[in-house]
Amino acid sequence: MSAPDRLTRINELLKREIADYLERDAYLKDGCGLVSITGVSVASNLRTAVVRVSVLGSLEARRQAMERLHSSRADIQKRVARDVTLKFTPVLRFVLDENVELGDKVLGLIREMEKDAE
Repeated sequence: MSAPDRLTRINELLKREIADYLERDAYLKDGCGLVSITGVSVASNLRTAVVRVSVLGSLEARRQAMERLHSSRADIQKRVARDVTLKFTPVLRFVLDENVELGDKVLGLIREMEKDAE
């Protein structure tokens, strides 16, 4: 088994665990739009992880969701440490992933162009 395969499995495992936590946590769900985890990238030494988050909703909902994620980081890490057996529990860093919103915008523009062409 190679290291990249192991990191891929760890990334997916962390993604699933963090998403489960967000689904159950009322504080993070209340008024923050639709929050989803789009990906996790763990460093090769397992000390840090970047968690990419997509938030569908207003600009205020995005800001509020990111603030709540940052303030809940320690609780989320404790949950990961409890539920996932790793040598080290990575320090999580949440970043906003705007790819879903950009994709939606592009699809909207394509639909408008198709309507104009008809």
